Amino acid sequence: MTSETPGHETQETLSNLLTETRRFAPPADLAASANVTAADYDEAAEDRLGFWERAAERLTWAERWTNTLEWNPPFAKWFVGGKLNVAYNCVDRHVEAGRGDKVAYYWEGEPEGDSRTITYADLQREVCKAANALEELGVRKGDRVAIYMPMIPELPISLLACARIGAIHSVVFGGFSASALTSRIHDADAKVVITADGGFRRGAPSALKPTVDEAVRECPEIEHVVVVRRTGQEVATTDKDVWWHDLVERQSDQHTAVPHDAEDPLYILYTSGTTGKPKGILHTSGGYLTQASWTHHAVFDLKPDTDVYWCTADIGWVTGHSYIVYGPLANGATSVLYEGTPDTPHRGRYWEVVQKYGVTILYTAPTAIRTFMKWGDDIPAKFDMSSLRVLGSVGEPINPEAYVWYRTHIGGDRCPVVDTWWQTETGAIMVSPLPGVTSAKPGAAMRPLPGIVADVVDDQGNSVPNGGGGFLVVREPWPSMLRTVWGDDQRYIDTYWSRFDGMYFAGDGAKRDDDGDVWLLGRVDDVMLVSGHNISTTEVESALVSHPKVAEAAVVGATDPVTGQAIVSFVILRGSAEENDDIAAELRTHVAKTLGPIAKPRQILIVPELPKTRSGKIMRRLLRDVAENRSLGDVTTLTDSSVMNLISEQLPSAKSED
Repeated sequence: MTSETPGHETQETLSNLLTETRRFAPPADLAASANVTAADYDEAAEDRLGFWERAAERLTWAERWTNTLEWNPPFAKWFVGGKLNVAYNCVDRHVEAGRGDKVAYYWEGEPEGDSRTITYADLQREVCKAANALEELGVRKGDRVAIYMPMIPELPISLLACARIGAIHSVVFGGFSASALTSRIHDADAKVVITADGGFRRGAPSALKPTVDEAVRECPEIEHVVVVRRTGQEVATTDKDVWWHDLVERQSDQHTAVPHDAEDPLYILYTSGTTGKPKGILHTSGGYLTQASWTHHAVFDLKPDTDVYWCTADIGWVTGHSYIVYGPLANGATSVLYEGTPDTPHRGRYWEVVQKYGVTILYTAPTAIRTFMKWGDDIPAKFDMSSLRVLGSVGEPINPEAYVWYRTHIGGDRCPVVDTWWQTETGAIMVSPLPGVTSAKPGAAMRPLPGIVADVVDDQGNSVPNGGGGFLVVREPWPSMLRTVWGDDQRYIDTYWSRFDGMYFAGDGAKRDDDGDVWLLGRVDDVMLVSGHNISTTEVESALVSHPKVAEAAVVGATDPVTGQAIVSFVILRGSAEENDDIAAELRTHVAKTLGPIAKPRQILIVPELPKTRSGKIMRRLLRDVAENRSLGDVTTLTDSSVMNLISEQLPSAKSED
């Protein structure tokens, strides 16, 4: 199987081992005033395109569309003939409606006390100036602009300035290497890079400009490099460089937002695979903004007048594009934008930010939640988080115990948790509980949102019955879907549409429980075939994390002469737990009791950390290399490559069954 064609091998339906009986009904007061009700599901089922038309009408259009959907499988056009300006919808219309004094962003820098408050009127002025600056540099509609920046206000301002003039932005996460930046500049044929001297990370300045300099030396197509002064570090300069403050501050704060076609490209975002040429996922304007805006309104029950919303992701990932920039701003929300890490200058930093700004909606990743579990319950207990009313989870399936810990220790046992499934390719949330409607189950993504037709199918593309497992597909086009892979329509077809006829499939396994609710089981690539049973790594990890001594676990299948594959587990203990000779046996017994003897790990390694990408996903490929004693593959996308040395050092202490 290649990375381009996920799940192409014959795959029986997945074993359904984990059962969950806990339920959390919506809070009565939230349900009574919820933005979305059960009736929305019925309306969308009766008239799916009419439902999305009503969602699109939440935006301001310069010209209304003539055709809601033009579908030539697998190529979609939404709101055909419609014209709008994405930046106008995110900024200007709120100012024109008299809400210019409303806070758009509370920006919190990593060094304590380093903060800025940016109103919608402030944002309008800065976006107009940045748009004028880009035009001075010769950037025109359709040109590509690469953006490689820390989490500072100039980052969303840069995205909006590109959107305003119709330039296509390509954000590259500020932790990627020069070679990763080079390949993305080349693929998009970008003409300008926007960057900064550096950012603050874990208490110290972290340089970005040298990486850009190295990349630009290989990219003659780059005409200008715009540099924000953030840290004050000494940086080398070239004849292509211009300081942001010199260029932008001299511009007029007036700029006319010209309407663009609904299908005009908005951005390219490259998926961070570790092999092969990166895939440039292309999103366009009208459909993307419609679904990003509606899902932000619906899934988080956003009340723009009273809520303070915080998505902890980096704008370098799609979560930041859709749920820090475009969705919240289109809805006139007040958001927190945070530069730093959860443990700087102390491990209560997130909860300190929640307390400081009175955050009401928090959207973060399971890997962060499990880290907070590891650090201990006493840390969040020191802070007042009574302002919170909705919690969200994104990035990978959340273990039931991590969900319950999040709800209990962060949400005070009163906040609904919305566990959201979506991807870079889908552009916006696809499957999620709704906080005012759903009686949620810990660990379940529950049901497709209104207007989304998702299904779990077997190897032949047939819907699996309740209680069955298989592949998560989308059967009908949706507004925020990727339009293609930049410059490579055939790769788009081969990667996402070739596995099942007429259905979108991007590699995720899922099961449907006895009630018909959807549970994500991680990548199909990560499924283990043990004695004829296809077992999801996610379910075994969830069983391990449900043990009171375990904070986080990663599970892989390793070749085994008897069972075909055997389960090898890498476990991080909670702060209060101590490693001893009995812990592995205790955990193996616990998994067997929770899931059945077939899922009992052959081997358990107690490790200090797990290898994760910079977006927080566990790199099981590297763990499989360790489990099978192979030399390690490419580690360039790891947050901290030294983690693999720490894990390798633990190998002599591996505990396995005789």
